[in-house]
Amino acid sequence: MERNVSRIHIVSEPSIIYFLQVSWEKDLGSGFDIILTDGQSAWSGTVTTSEISREADDMAMERDKYVDELKKALVLGTEPANVYKFDFSKENCNFSYSRNLKNVSFILGSLILQKVSSPAEVIRELMSYCLNCMADQLAKNEHLQRENEMLQRDWNDVQKRLEKCVTDKENLEADLHKRFVLVLNEKKAKIRSLHKSLIQAKKSEKEKQDERESVDNAQSLNKRESVHDESSDEESENLTVPIEVTSAGISQNDSIISNSDVIDVAPSRKKRQRLQKNIDIVPQLTPQKSSFQEKENGYYFSLPG
Repeated sequence: MERNVSRIHIVSEPSIIYFLQVSWEKDLGSGFDIILTDGQSAWSGTVTTSEISREADDMAMERDKYVDELKKALVLGTEPANVYKFDFSKENCNFSYSRNLKNVSFILGSLILQKVSSPAEVIRELMSYCLNCMADQLAKNEHLQRENEMLQRDWNDVQKRLEKCVTDKENLEADLHKRFVLVLNEKKAKIRSLHKSLIQAKKSEKEKQDERESVDNAQSLNKRESVHDESSDEESENLTVPIEVTSAGISQNDSIISNSDVIDVAPSRKKRQRLQKNIDIVPQLTPQKSSFQEKENGYYFSLPG
């Protein structure tokens, strides 16, 4: 059987302290017993299941909700003192319990108590129950205290380990930062060295390319000059022809010059200048044989070398 003892105040006698014991088998809704005492006298009574159902119907409340209200009023005692009120009349032994809702008060239930013939036994039983409850609470408190001490030790150990981990983490981060700075500086130096080598390689390659281009240009120029010299020499050779004039042919110069079949192959100024440097042209007319060569239709003029 479960029971609960609480201290209450009666509305009609607010200066007197009463003790209320409520006991039940399985659930408060299945019925409960009440014992009320002021330390000198005692009264007892019983509330059945049918009475609980009747009270719930009279209040137009669901039975479960009504049972919850009974628990709050008689057992739990978690609500403020002015929420639930109790009243007891010693003349007719009527005990009632009600709830205040704003300015309205409605009675949750009431019953007629019977005065106990030997209140000392009831009071002794209440005191024993209260002492047992205190002993159980003390045991629970001691157990909880030991658990708290154990948890405190564990917490201290965890805090120490955590502080050590934080210190190790900071040291590790500092060491990693130093290593990172060293590696970063090495990488930067290597990148600068490679960049410098790249610039030098590009510069060297450009110089080689410029040198190759200058050599190619010089060779091309020399080749053009050699080709030009060869063409000039060939033209100068073509201009060196034998002058074979007979005595009879001298008289025919005018006819030769006036002949339309003769092509003027005089060299250009530059070619004439080159020829003037190489040879000193002094045209002389020498008599030759009177016979004409059959290879060409004209006279051949030879320039002395």
